[in-house]
Amino acid sequence: MIEAEVHSSLRDFLRTQGQKTWPHHLTMARLVARALRLGRSSLIQTETYPIRYRLSYLTPALLWKGKVVIVSPAINQEKLLDLIAQLQFWLETNKKIYVGDLATADTLADVIITTPETWLAAQLQGKLPSDSSIPTLIEQAEDLETWTRQYLTHTISPEAWQSMMVSYPQQVDLIRDLRVRLTKAIFSHPPNPYECYLIEAPEEEILQRLFNTLEAITNSPQLKFWRQWQQRDQLHWVTVARSLGQFSLHCTPVEVNGALSQMWSQQPIVFMGGFLDQDTQAPVYRQQLGITEDLTCVRFSPNRQNEHIQLYIPDFIPLPNTPKFSEALLGELRKLLSSNKQQKRPVVILVADVPLKAQVGSMLAAEFGSLVQVESENLTPGGILISGWEFWRYHQQFLPTPQLLVIATLPFPSLENPIVAGKVAYYKRKRQDWFRLYLLPAALREIQRAVMPLRDAQGTVALLDSRVIYRSYGTTILDALEPYARINYLDLWW
Repeated sequence: MIEAEVHSSLRDFLRTQGQKTWPHHLTMARLVARALRLGRSSLIQTETYPIRYRLSYLTPALLWKGKVVIVSPAINQEKLLDLIAQLQFWLETNKKIYVGDLATADTLADVIITTPETWLAAQLQGKLPSDSSIPTLIEQAEDLETWTRQYLTHTISPEAWQSMMVSYPQQVDLIRDLRVRLTKAIFSHPPNPYECYLIEAPEEEILQRLFNTLEAITNSPQLKFWRQWQQRDQLHWVTVARSLGQFSLHCTPVEVNGALSQMWSQQPIVFMGGFLDQDTQAPVYRQQLGITEDLTCVRFSPNRQNEHIQLYIPDFIPLPNTPKFSEALLGELRKLLSSNKQQKRPVVILVADVPLKAQVGSMLAAEFGSLVQVESENLTPGGILISGWEFWRYHQQFLPTPQLLVIATLPFPSLENPIVAGKVAYYKRKRQDWFRLYLLPAALREIQRAVMPLRDAQGTVALLDSRVIYRSYGTTILDALEPYARINYLDLWW
């Protein structure tokens, strides 16, 4: 069977590497090979990032006799192709590799590599190759919901207004007048750190008049946006650039499971991600994506001997929503950085709150000078990086592994963000548990991804949000960080 061939070939390849490798390579490789042989979908939680588990799915993909589709973000594809070339040489295979659109893929291609955006477009628009049942391997599947929402989001940019006036010269005065009124209504909202707002009734009335006029004239390109706007369970918001006096309108489904649910039965799919769900069977993740098919679900755990982290949780830190928190946070950061002066590896401090991030940055820069950088890609070995969660998520694979990762507050999506507030309001209307179905899973996924680089180096994570101690969900968060050695004191030798 292919499982035995994959196991033997990958085992021999790993022996030639002469360095420490991911301990679950052979098990995952057999699981992917089995999924290809049986045509059965699988969901694999690796608890590590793609660059470590890639060998496990590429080996069966190259030894499999049929075609395979690999879905991987464009930023990963160069390294993916380098590894494929290395493996092809070792395995003595000659698979023809195609990178691009599924619809235009060469019929002779054996392995088709495509981006999530291209793959979703082909699936949702029905632009599939003649054989639509080709097994599909999705790398970094924890981002699948985000990719889908981005694809399904319709936007009217500032440039679209000029285009409308050029296309409908007889309505120039009306379009210009409505844009002025809409600009005034949008910019009357008080500023917020996210520079976005949910669309309210006054703005919607203006848009209603605009699109009613355009619809009566012709089939305007902007009408696609308006038709989605009028559908049920849509999230409508606007992003603003105050310095430029410009805004963009956006519309997207609150949930993507309805759009995706019909896709999963068309071909066997292997979902591969670092952390998809707290539960091995991934019920929340599957609900979010509309996956009702029976899957083989596996979750690997970090090795307790050499992939644990030191977890520092101090006692008596005020709760984040109290006035004394920022002062206590800054004091704790001073102590942590003072005890870390001798280390040659960097320190990363994750701060979700935008004003607090600026405050922390200015305070630490005054004390530690040029070592402190705010969301910079040029992190020096002994530097101090102050970052939001999103920046760290996208850059952690390319930055030096920190010795100390400080989590100032848990990464729950902020209800001050109008988009988050809109999604929470949707769950409330549906009488669903918005915290357990939305906020908590998002925070768990973010925390898991943030600490992954530290496991190999057995680094230290300082968790300064005392909600993990005083709230009922704290146990769930701590379970997600296993394995760890918990301490509540400053260790000068960490």
